[in-house]
Amino acid sequence: MTAGELALAFREDSDAKRKAFEECVAAHGPRVLRTAYRLLGSRADAQDAAQEVFLRFFKHRDRLEGDPQAWLYRVTVNVCHDHRRRRRPETAPEFERADPAPGPLRVLEMEERKRLLIEALELLPQRERAAVVLRDIEGLSTREVAQILEVAEVTVRSQISMARLKLAKYVRSRK
Repeated sequence: MTAGELALAFREDSDAKRKAFEECVAAHGPRVLRTAYRLLGSRADAQDAAQEVFLRFFKHRDRLEGDPQAWLYRVTVNVCHDHRRRRRPETAPEFERADPAPGPLRVLEMEERKRLLIEALELLPQRERAAVVLRDIEGLSTREVAQILEVAEVTVRSQISMARLKLAKYVRSRK
């Protein structure tokens, strides 16, 4: 469903609105949840954040303009930022580990790299973390990230560059 079709559907009767909302959640829910998890580090917090994102989406659906995916990413980043700001330092997340599938040695190696990356992401400033997650992990273009974060493309490139240096330094220091 295109942004125009989605906007039109929300302006029609309640069944069409409900159906359009359900389609949006089905289409974008996993991406919103995955992004929130990468920004917050906790599945429970990510689920809360994703729920808040879609509540905001539903509440502001009549004002939706442009690409709903970009809007959802922007709101996801903002909701996660708000959530992290409210979280007390003593309630820092303990990151869940993925279920192992490959051989035990490879799984151990992958888990260690993942743990180090997650720890390093936690130490990045919010803007750098969001830029890296959206660009390097979610695979968005620099232009899309700039639109979502509402900054210039050069700012995104700078944030990603700084973040990558900090991530590499952290990982090297832990080996």
